[in-house]
Amino acid sequence: MIKKVLTVLFLICLAGSLAGQPPEGYYNSASGLTGKALQQALHDIIDGHTQLDYSALWQAFSAADVRADGVTVWDIYSDIPGGTPAYTFTIFTKQCGNYQKEGDCYNREHAFPKSWFNDAPPMYTDLVHIYPTDGWVNNKRGNLPYGETANPSWTSTNGSLVGPSSVQGYNGNVFEPIDEYKGDLARTFLYMATRYYGEDSQWPGSEMTTGAQPKSWALAMLLTWHRADAVSPKEQKRNNEVYKLQGNRNPFVDDPQYAEKIWGTLNPVEEIAEEKISLSLYPNPANHLLNISISGSACNETTVYVYDTSGCLVMTKSVDGESTTLPVEQLAPGIYFLQLACEGMVTTEPFIVAGN
Repeated sequence: MIKKVLTVLFLICLAGSLAGQPPEGYYNSASGLTGKALQQALHDIIDGHTQLDYSALWQAFSAADVRADGVTVWDIYSDIPGGTPAYTFTIFTKQCGNYQKEGDCYNREHAFPKSWFNDAPPMYTDLVHIYPTDGWVNNKRGNLPYGETANPSWTSTNGSLVGPSSVQGYNGNVFEPIDEYKGDLARTFLYMATRYYGEDSQWPGSEMTTGAQPKSWALAMLLTWHRADAVSPKEQKRNNEVYKLQGNRNPFVDDPQYAEKIWGTLNPVEEIAEEKISLSLYPNPANHLLNISISGSACNETTVYVYDTSGCLVMTKSVDGESTTLPVEQLAPGIYFLQLACEGMVTTEPFIVAGN
């Protein structure tokens, strides 16, 4: 029988990804913590960074966002990994400026839109969330939440999309980046939620965030993106260059498991219980169908995610109401973890597939 609270530290899909290079002892004060205590500790570590001038971001891009050729800008809205993009920008040339189409110029994209925090410092020039991107595509994105769309109304030359959301829990328009940069942007949003934790009460927020904190639909999506798109050498390099320039780092690039320890599969259930949301799974072990009962919060529309013990996503299921059933006969016998995000809270429960 599985205990309700799991403290086993299992390897997740991200564990094989390349780690960053923080200074020795940089995260010592966060050691052994989980949940909100960990988020607070990480906030205290990365708080108070050196504020850059807005004009200095152009120079910062030449260190943080230049390709290996040392000449061209790494634009995540036009890049085609493994292929040839329709256009490139030489660093310091074609800075926006006016634009009428893709490829005209690049500008300073606030991945976390500046209107969501009233254009205020230090967020306005926080390089962690500001990327060099094509001006036309940036304009198409505007202040839209990031998301996924199955019916795009517009597509960029590299496959970035604008269209109505197909993410459970939100039906407005979204901007969907290509898969290769979804993890980068997810970790950027988790950074914002942590760097400005407790400092965001006056932010207007958005359809995607309450202050700096992702809403439940967005948090579930960001965690999925984080797990599916592992930390890349590009992110590592950028993280190291940001540290040189403004004196703080993105913890979720340095250690992807921090996301799990705060919001995901490695956050003890006791903390979730304090938030008054719980899952009941039965029968457990299950052979064919697993019944899911949600209590303690009104989760009218959400999605549950199933992960194996390596942390890989193996199944999703939409939930409309307080209960549903999950077909598990196609899963191999073993231990799995079911995760649900609702009302800004995330909880995880283990279950066993016994097999036929």
